[in-house]
Amino acid sequence: MSRTKAGSPHDPRGKERFHEESATKVVASAQPDLEAGITAIRDTVKTLKPRPGVYRMLDTRGDVLYVGKARSLKARVANYTQVKGLSNRIQRMISQCRAMEIVTTNSEAEALLLEAQLIKRYRPPFNVLLRDDKSFPFILLRADHAYPRIMKHRGARKAKGNYYGPFASAGSVNKTLNALQKLFLLRSCTDSFFNNRDRPCLLYQIKRCSAPCVGRIDEAGYASLVREAKDFLGGKSGAVQTQIEKQMAKAADDLDFETAAILRDRLRAATFIQGSQAINAQGVGDADVFALAAKGGQVGVQAFFIRGGQNWGHRTFYPRNIGDLDMDEVLSNVLLQFYEEVPPPRTILVDRELAEQELVAEALAEKAGHAVAISIPQRGTRRKLMSQAQRNAVEALDRRLAESGTKAKVLRELAEFLELDDVPQRIEVYDNSHIQGTKAVGAMVVASAEGFEKGQYRKFNIKSAQTNDDFGMMREVMSRRFRNLAENPDGEEGKANSHETVWPDLVLIDGGKGQMSSVRDTLAEMGIENVPLIAIAKGPHHGREGREVFHFPDGREKTLPVNSPLLFYLQTLRDEVHRYAIGAHRAKRSRAITASPLDEIPGIGPSRKRALLLHFGTAGKVRAAALDDLKRAPGISEGVAQQIYDFYHAGG
Repeated sequence: MSRTKAGSPHDPRGKERFHEESATKVVASAQPDLEAGITAIRDTVKTLKPRPGVYRMLDTRGDVLYVGKARSLKARVANYTQVKGLSNRIQRMISQCRAMEIVTTNSEAEALLLEAQLIKRYRPPFNVLLRDDKSFPFILLRADHAYPRIMKHRGARKAKGNYYGPFASAGSVNKTLNALQKLFLLRSCTDSFFNNRDRPCLLYQIKRCSAPCVGRIDEAGYASLVREAKDFLGGKSGAVQTQIEKQMAKAADDLDFETAAILRDRLRAATFIQGSQAINAQGVGDADVFALAAKGGQVGVQAFFIRGGQNWGHRTFYPRNIGDLDMDEVLSNVLLQFYEEVPPPRTILVDRELAEQELVAEALAEKAGHAVAISIPQRGTRRKLMSQAQRNAVEALDRRLAESGTKAKVLRELAEFLELDDVPQRIEVYDNSHIQGTKAVGAMVVASAEGFEKGQYRKFNIKSAQTNDDFGMMREVMSRRFRNLAENPDGEEGKANSHETVWPDLVLIDGGKGQMSSVRDTLAEMGIENVPLIAIAKGPHHGREGREVFHFPDGREKTLPVNSPLLFYLQTLRDEVHRYAIGAHRAKRSRAITASPLDEIPGIGPSRKRALLLHFGTAGKVRAAALDDLKRAPGISEGVAQQIYDFYHAGG
């Protein structure tokens, strides 16, 4: 059985390198059953050969429980049938296993890379997982224009150009990008903005752009600035600063004080970038530094990103599902998953010997296309960097444990205040946003003991309530959210692991008695009576913090002391859903403002719409145009012209 193309990673040679084999499927109960799991594994072993590859353990619904790699698939998978020597955690995994999927590879290093890719895709509950795996920002110096643009970039690196990063946060890349614009005067505008300028923009006036759009610098001069920027970002910052100093001195000697002042400002920008480094990494080149701290059953991994001897920020990761694994194995998993998104540098510094360190280095080198060295620094600047990373890892983990303890206490108080049977693990918060009933949007945010689960937020484009009816809007949102749960109360079918089929432990509504009544009655009509509800509303003294009133389904009201940590937590939940709802509403309103009647024509995308508007001026003139006029528009074929004409003249 092959449910997805997960066996073929994003590689043009994937079909040649990876071979997915059918899995053995065992029809059995969804209840944990160790014997049934062993039977499924034994049946799979019979078909395996001693080849390298990756295996996936599946439960009765076909969801991935665990992804593992092996030098010899037959020997590795067979180990799971000897349960006496396995930990309780692994035995629990086997008891839920009902099938396996196998992918063979040409080498163990390829298997290691594929394992990391599949873990990131499926996020299995028995694998070590990086919770904070969002894409990191880069600085991109594009190479597809005579006057290259410098910009912030996230996501896939498809555009042609030079990428510099990763940076630890958007804030760190923005500060560096602002300083680089002052230092090298490179343009940051889009190509369309660039092509339509007839005079310099504000960035030229404040000395953050050299205005190549209007010829204030020629192509050769701009190319020289680009070379300097590449040198600076590539680690030759000292040479660039020395060159600017010489140019400034020469301009001063020539009494060209205006040029000297511009060069002085550029030199200050270079000094700012160098001086803003909180960590001294001179002489390190391109390297990532990883240090691990473990305490109280949790692990924190501190990462420093050093490029060209410059510190580009640091980030702490808190891997989940570490179970009883050794810390060297946890760190190996963290590195492989981290570099699934980020290109590995030539040097990776770690604070301990890794599990299968040589194999990890080989796999990362294959991914990067150059040699990758993993080492434990012993002396000098690298040792100081590692000591600082270790100290940061311990301090970050201590802060997280302290916050977790406080959060656990607040959640216990929440359960007591709201008279819940247990501490809520999933809290859903709802709000609506609109202007006099128009462009109405409902919002749901999700919070857990670990914080806001932003990947599970949801927006609802409200359709039924056409007037300024907050209660009707809330009824629609609740009906759409809980419809699947009402039809599938056990969550066993359909979207098995989707948030749409996961019951909340608490529903918090931003509103008062009216919203509470709407939600209560809507759920009752659907036969749902066991979901705890609470509504939070401003009290009689609007605008005064701490006067919130909490409305219960039975009509009771409660308040909390102004300085209560629980009140602050509930206000934070309310403020987050309010922020999310307003953002969704503004986005919807902005789309409506920029919408064009041409959007309604089938087959007319952004490029053709732009061509039509540039040629005719307005959508109204496109509508009134004759067929021959439409055919003469650039980029519009005869067939498309006929399609546009027929759309507006359907009645002949």
